[in-house]
Amino acid sequence: MAIFEPLATPHHWKPAALAAGPFAGLQGGAVASLLTAEVEAMAGPRNWGTAISASAWFLRPTPMAELRTHVAVVTEGGRVSVVDNTLWPVGEQQPCATVRVTLSRERAVEVPGLHGSAADPVDPTRFPLRSPHAVHGRNWFMDAMEARAGSDVAWFRMHHSVIADAGPLARVLGPADWTHGIARPVQNVVADPNPNLAVQLFRPPRGAWIGIRAEARWRPEAGLGVGSGVLLDVDGEIGRVSMSVILVPFPGSAPAAGPGSAVG
Repeated sequence: MAIFEPLATPHHWKPAALAAGPFAGLQGGAVASLLTAEVEAMAGPRNWGTAISASAWFLRPTPMAELRTHVAVVTEGGRVSVVDNTLWPVGEQQPCATVRVTLSRERAVEVPGLHGSAADPVDPTRFPLRSPHAVHGRNWFMDAMEARAGSDVAWFRMHHSVIADAGPLARVLGPADWTHGIARPVQNVVADPNPNLAVQLFRPPRGAWIGIRAEARWRPEAGLGVGSGVLLDVDGEIGRVSMSVILVPFPGSAPAAGPGSAVG
């Protein structure tokens, strides 16, 4: 089962329950994956090459409703193409999210003296399962994947495609969106949504597992933070992820305390 199913009208989508986030609306990683997957699906016929990076902005919560998207080419041709894709709820004028995807036609280049490093393959199934639940108690995006934690890496394996035949970059974005939560300096004291998400790949993942070696920094006196990490597959490094973080008190909690308090 795909997390988003196409409707009869082109570029219209119906989200499944698995697209939900932990609070109101859909998970940002699911939305970014949908928008990127659409661009990757168009890349072959348009000769854009391989999707190597995606930068997503989450403008407001995306509701569990029929959605429409619009693809706009910023530039194409030559070695690099740049394509935007934006999402709205059907019947509304204010967008919920937009993604800018960079694509490149791969071309081998000989670099004397540079040698690739080989690492022993990792088996993520030997690490313990992690099964976090959403506060609303219903199905959500984390239920679409298997999560395991081992050493300093969190591993994710999607059990549902974001759309049918989603491309490599779209498959990475969903797990990558959890980076800031993996490395929180303090757990379960404030909400920490990310208003953006950026992923760069230098090679596509081999196999279904995506690993993240994450770190995070918070500045409570400004209510801000950042998350970043190295992206891996079972054979080694495949790219990078980063995002901004906004620190917000949980609904119904006391006002945030000042600098140096336990909320940081």
